[in-house]
Amino acid sequence: MKELRNIAADVHQFRLRALVAVAMVVLAFLLILARAYYLQVLRHDSLNEQAERNRTAVVPVVPLRGEVEDRYGNILASNYSAYTLEVTPSEADKLEPLLDELSEVINISKRDRRRFFKLLSETKSFEAIPVRTLLSEQEVARFAAQRWRFPGVDIRARFFRSYPFGATASHLIGYIGRINQREQAAIEEWSDSDQANYRGTDYIGKLGVEQYYEKLLHGETGIERIETSAGGRAVRILDSRSARSGETVELTIDIKLQQMIESLFGQRRGAVVAINPKNGEVLALVSMPTFDPNLFVEGIDVDSWRALADSPDKPLLNRALRGRYPPGSTYKPFMGLAALELGKRTPQSTTYDPGFWIFGGNKFRSHGDESMGNVDMRKSIVKSSNTYYYALANDLGVDTIHDFMSPLGFGRLTGIDLNGEQTGILPNQAWKRQAYSRSDQQRWYAGETISLGIGQGYNAFTMLQLALATATVANGGNSHQPHVVRATRDSRASDAVKVVEHSPTNLNYKASNIAVIVDAMVGVTQEGTSRFVFGDAPYLSAGKTGTAQAVTIGQNEKYDAEKMAEYERDHSLYIAFAPANDPQIALAIIVENSGFGSAHAAPIARRVFDYVLTNRYPNTADIAAVQKGLATAPIGTPLNADEVPLYRVPDPTTEPGKAPMILGLGRSRVVPQPEPSGADRSLAVPAESTPTSTPTTEPEPKPGPVAALKLASPGAVAPN
Repeated sequence: MKELRNIAADVHQFRLRALVAVAMVVLAFLLILARAYYLQVLRHDSLNEQAERNRTAVVPVVPLRGEVEDRYGNILASNYSAYTLEVTPSEADKLEPLLDELSEVINISKRDRRRFFKLLSETKSFEAIPVRTLLSEQEVARFAAQRWRFPGVDIRARFFRSYPFGATASHLIGYIGRINQREQAAIEEWSDSDQANYRGTDYIGKLGVEQYYEKLLHGETGIERIETSAGGRAVRILDSRSARSGETVELTIDIKLQQMIESLFGQRRGAVVAINPKNGEVLALVSMPTFDPNLFVEGIDVDSWRALADSPDKPLLNRALRGRYPPGSTYKPFMGLAALELGKRTPQSTTYDPGFWIFGGNKFRSHGDESMGNVDMRKSIVKSSNTYYYALANDLGVDTIHDFMSPLGFGRLTGIDLNGEQTGILPNQAWKRQAYSRSDQQRWYAGETISLGIGQGYNAFTMLQLALATATVANGGNSHQPHVVRATRDSRASDAVKVVEHSPTNLNYKASNIAVIVDAMVGVTQEGTSRFVFGDAPYLSAGKTGTAQAVTIGQNEKYDAEKMAEYERDHSLYIAFAPANDPQIALAIIVENSGFGSAHAAPIARRVFDYVLTNRYPNTADIAAVQKGLATAPIGTPLNADEVPLYRVPDPTTEPGKAPMILGLGRSRVVPQPEPSGADRSLAVPAESTPTSTPTTEPEPKPGPVAALKLASPGAVAPN
């Protein structure tokens, strides 16, 4: 029997299925419409922003770093543009084979390789690292033709820092270098705006003015919004905001004066700080030996770094700010001022000087063990009596000495606009309790005070502190904060100059007491230990020689420089200001391990004063004599400083070995820089735990004949 179909049921089922299908289609369309609405309407802004980001890129535009000038407009730090070959390690293949292949296209020296791997160890893998700089146009063209062979390698045009005067004033100017991981961590602690300003910046100030005024010199970072291809290549610039160049910083120093002083040192070690006592401007800040900051611009190679870091002469040490030395007899004028101000002595009070002083069974020597008889205040400074100041220190006591000397700037930061300054040591009883852990060492003994009076014992100051104290006395007790920057100039308004102003501190010394000390210091230059250096000067200066021990000499021993290692010999010091009646310059000088202050430090001061006050410049023979300690007053006819040309090191963008380029005349000069000495030397910083009880005093000087320059061996002292 044949089964009949239920047509009505089939139609109903078909309609039901069709309805479900239609419903599903409608639902699908609704979902599509909803999704489209969600994407096109609700998320339009965010998705449009994402699409724009995929199509464009925002690139930081690093600003041009500001220049550094001396007080006469000579450029001390500038910028130059050059092509550099860079590798991004995270995008490159194995680095050693890569460099081998690259060297077939562009010459890569062993020094370049060493510097690259040194930078690699200090840099994150996604940051580009330079392999070669100063590429020629031919080298750029050769690489461009074969760029496809080297993933992760590219050529970029960058600005580099240049220091036209090479090693001159390197501790003061400083240098820039690539930002290391420690510095990057410090930047991440800055405010958001400051961090944003350093996006794209690879270099930062590391030392000196470059470091202290980093944010001022850096400028403001700009941006460029560029359209990119699918491969990430730039197609066109859509929008931009120009970077703002860093400000030009004008220093207080005279670069010619700085170079002259450095040339007078020769191969000797030491420091000089010269200040205008009327406003605190630092006219020269010398630390010898120096180093070439250009070595650090591209990243210093390992061999060059070791040569600097391991040198016994310590060229990287800023002796002017960080070298701590006993002031020796240069401390006596300040001790004399303390005695007058505190009522412990009058100008007429006398102390009998038999050539020694006995305290607690110990014999403290004075002036070569020769008697001076009765000594008053003036004679104590002019003839440099130790006995007078032994007795004075004993009467004052260590805490009183400390409290008087501290406002002069001893034993504390001066506030100079440079990082890294040392406080030095101005001892008192509280200092000793903090400096030592054992109870017997923490106690202050009365005998330890005696040597403080002549600038020995625990005393250890920087040349900056000594120069500031000298400038304060020269300025009648008014102390100006020392500073190396006098003005800044905005890159957008070259005529707008902001002068750095510093208000003085009046220490309220009696004018009559200052006059006594100044008169005695003038006596030093006219009838005392520096008379053969300054006796014929066309101006009147005030000064004080000093000879400070680097090591302790026993009570029963005699100082004999010939029998001592070079680094154990006495330091030569000199403080001075001129003109005495209207000081324009005050300075402090130390020549390490060279002997008496009148033979080595004072002659440098004479040439500095001649330059500043009379526009005279020492001739070649005179410079050579000063370098060897054979000159007192200037030898021969000095030069007109305005006629001595100023040179710079060869332009880094030119071929090596090109002759130096003359920058100009006027206040601009050069004497070839000496090569660093290879002698076995070290910085002799006084032992903080060993006071000195047997100091050396200044001998009576005698004029040395010019003939001694030809007869004496290098380093010999002119015969007495």
